[in-house]
Amino acid sequence: MQLIDQHTKRIMEGCKKRARAAGLRFHDETLEYIVTNRDLLELTPRCMIPTLYDYWVHDVEVLREKGRYDLYPSNPYETVINTRPAISYYNDNNPDWLNVMIFYHVLAHIDFFQNNLYFRHTWDDDFAGQALSDKRLIAKLRSEKGRWADYVIEFTRGIDNLVGYHKELSRMNNRLRAGRFTRIDFYFDVFLQSLKKVKRSEYLKEIDRYNECIRKHKDLGETVFISGISTKYPEFEAIYIKHKEEKKESKSVDLLYYLLEHSRFLNDNKNKWMKSIVEVVRKTSLFFQPQIRTKVMNEGWASYWHETLFLKDDRIKGHEVDFAKVNAGVTSLPRVGLNPYALGMRLFYDIEEKANKGKYSIEFQRLLDMEARKKFDSKTANGRDFIFKVRENFCDFMFISTFVDQDFINDNNLFVAGRRLNRQKMVWEYYVKSRSADDYRQMLIDSLYHPPHIEIDTTKNKNHSLYLVHHFEGKPLVKEFIPNTMMGIEYLWGAPVMLETSEVETSPHTQGSIFNSGQPSQRSEPKWQRVLYTIENRKLSKKIIQ
Repeated sequence: MQLIDQHTKRIMEGCKKRARAAGLRFHDETLEYIVTNRDLLELTPRCMIPTLYDYWVHDVEVLREKGRYDLYPSNPYETVINTRPAISYYNDNNPDWLNVMIFYHVLAHIDFFQNNLYFRHTWDDDFAGQALSDKRLIAKLRSEKGRWADYVIEFTRGIDNLVGYHKELSRMNNRLRAGRFTRIDFYFDVFLQSLKKVKRSEYLKEIDRYNECIRKHKDLGETVFISGISTKYPEFEAIYIKHKEEKKESKSVDLLYYLLEHSRFLNDNKNKWMKSIVEVVRKTSLFFQPQIRTKVMNEGWASYWHETLFLKDDRIKGHEVDFAKVNAGVTSLPRVGLNPYALGMRLFYDIEEKANKGKYSIEFQRLLDMEARKKFDSKTANGRDFIFKVRENFCDFMFISTFVDQDFINDNNLFVAGRRLNRQKMVWEYYVKSRSADDYRQMLIDSLYHPPHIEIDTTKNKNHSLYLVHHFEGKPLVKEFIPNTMMGIEYLWGAPVMLETSEVETSPHTQGSIFNSGQPSQRSEPKWQRVLYTIENRKLSKKIIQ
């Protein structure tokens, strides 16, 4: 692995100027490395972070990918990671024209990383530098504690998908959760509006009184105003203190954080070294959460810009056919399955076109006539600004839920594919199951990353046990993973652990097979029942909750 040469770096800097002129925003400093496909095989299990801590699973993944590569050799074009500065990797045999296209793609990725609000918690730190420090820490602990360090990593990674990512973002961006929620803020935002529910006129009078205190008493204005609050509402101070305590207690935003704060086992002096490993795994998981939640948008945004910018670049001359082949391989829509590059790119094009024509207005939404909807054009010409706002504020779920409509389905001839068994040929056949936007949208949403919603019920934590509640959302937990995962949680907690979840109520009369008769089996809606798993001293039991 080595830095790109000066000739290729000049190409990258030229692409930066054109990308900025088109509206993309990113930091000046970037690092570009030339790598072989074998290098990429070793970096992939580490999520392309070369300084990520060592773990045996990474080595297993490398061996698996090398075996796959020997059978099915492939040639990835680029990979970019969200570090400070941004680091990108390129194949060692790309021609200049291809590098121009790839550089535009990479710069759009960097623009997305550094401007999408779901990456907000990654903007202020260099994760590669932090990962190197974490790697050295874990290596030191492994040399001192031996295999126990790997056990802690194993048990923690078993639940690192349960990190409170959205709560972490909320706590970062909300003054209330960030600890800067003053008495004045609480008085106006919570006390008057939610608790006292005062009339609008009285609320405005209090604002005028506050402004008058500031003008008259300068630096002492807030103190004078607060003394007036205590005179009018003697109970205010006690309510504010109680509110702060409640918020302090609610700081435990996820299971890993709760274990770090409340586990007697981890907080024992002889086991405190384990907390460092748990914190590293949790921090790493939080860093990668936004990437998996914005896959369609991120790849679609990069594909939109590499096509838009390269088609206008004079360096495409003589390579139009080559570009068409490469671009089609990246952004073609499969008839069955999902290509995030293709779907995201077409959605951004569709959004830009509709915004240019004013089709996100109330006037257009009220139109029911298909011909009138096709001809509608208020010529707002603000489509480019609109997609930049989408890039900044949306994640995949919001992106798909908002913009995958029936017009988009019809324009791109999309459909939901079904699968059935051809009993004569004994092969599976695919067919068009639905062309409804609702069905297609639901299919996309079902394919998105969505970890289980599990919370701690502190009211049921008895005799130092840990009671976990799985909020059922239509998908059960994978039974095969429950025993080992709960054993890991029990080890980190140091006491019995209980998990309340939902499972299908099984009945021998409802079981059947598509091969046992000439007619397809009749599948009824499953009946769900709440069950309670309990693990104590590494022994797992289960009972049905009536």
